[in-house]
Amino acid sequence: MIQEKVSDRLLIEHYLAGKESALESLIKRHQERVFSYIYTIVKDEQVANDVFQDTFVKIVTTIKDGRYNEEGKFIQWAMRIAHNLSIDHFRFAKRMPTTSGGPDFDIFDTIGLEDESTEGKLVDAQIKEDVKKLIEYLPEDQKQVLKMRFYFEMSFKDIAEETNVSINTALGRMRYALINLRKIAKSKSIQLTA
Repeated sequence: MIQEKVSDRLLIEHYLAGKESALESLIKRHQERVFSYIYTIVKDEQVANDVFQDTFVKIVTTIKDGRYNEEGKFIQWAMRIAHNLSIDHFRFAKRMPTTSGGPDFDIFDTIGLEDESTEGKLVDAQIKEDVKKLIEYLPEDQKQVLKMRFYFEMSFKDIAEETNVSINTALGRMRYALINLRKIAKSKSIQLTA
């Protein structure tokens, strides 16, 4: 069966049934359109790559969690996610100072609030410390992807190349890392919000 003639809905069903190549076909089918749309909003190729990858992380997570609802076309839903994440990029950029990563770079040092109280600073520092400790409980492959993405700000394409796995595998490891962080935090009664 030629993949081009298979509907998006059917590709999603095949993916949920365990056929990883179906997701790859779905991404390939729509990647140019989604990426171009993101690029027209952010006007920066590296940022567009990151938003594009985040878009498909969210798509994969939603599909795997069984929350995807085939009410309309897949591409319209994907474009809405891409749009929202592109806008989120600008919101985030306004709150985050730009910084260059180095061997001592810590993504958590860049997060800050204006006119923060001493108590707020202490709570923020404790949350950052808790997250660092929780990351160490993750399986090595998940820990590696999480650190590469957040500490070194690597794209999923670069992470996949560096770890010698497919982009889908890198995305999956990231998804499971985030799920496991939440579970570990809950099991240890650690609250990760102020």
